[in-house]
Amino acid sequence: MARITLVPTPLGNLSDITLRSLEALRQADLILAEDTRTTGILLKHFDIKTRLVAYHLHNEHQRTGRILDEAGEDSRLVLVTDAGTPGISDPGFLLVREALQRGMQVECLPGPVAFVPALVASGLPCDRFHFEGFLPPKKGRMTRLAWLAGYPFTLVLYESPHRLLKTLGQMAEVFGGERRGVVVRELSKIHEEYHRGTLAELETEFTSVQPRGEIVLIVEGKG
Repeated sequence: MARITLVPTPLGNLSDITLRSLEALRQADLILAEDTRTTGILLKHFDIKTRLVAYHLHNEHQRTGRILDEAGEDSRLVLVTDAGTPGISDPGFLLVREALQRGMQVECLPGPVAFVPALVASGLPCDRFHFEGFLPPKKGRMTRLAWLAGYPFTLVLYESPHRLLKTLGQMAEVFGGERRGVVVRELSKIHEEYHRGTLAELETEFTSVQPRGEIVLIVEGKG
């Protein structure tokens, strides 16, 4: 029976990859990669020569069925994204759903995922939390923020550097500027940083500081 393995890849530091992940990459017949260039760097570092094919948000609807149609009975397929665990604000769901409908085996290995270390080290309660992923870029954004404003548990979001200041300002407006937050940047990389303060303070800080890299935003829940 064909098997699909979702393999988490390092957020930045290549030493974070697990031995099981390396074994899965080496034994795969085919690796589906969000960006073959990024994954190619990882494979070259560990001297893995498995064939790569591009599989990302812009082609997953067209490629999912064809890839599974061509998979042999004993095929081993691996899905990776640029960093972290596939399916978490990244491609993966469509492939998993279709594979399960066809009776294929699906497994996901444990490994890096950006929001977990950011949340645990934030200093905000992490016994209960809501993972929002990315906010809508335009339509429905303020409606979603209004809903999140009343949520009682810690909120976890991903944000792009060029939208961070806008998001902090909108949150300060909707949630109240006194709500505490943490901006986590470049997890596991050389320039890893935690910026802590109220939403108003963070908005002021990032008005004069241009953020770069991958960002996780942690915000205190209401009350």
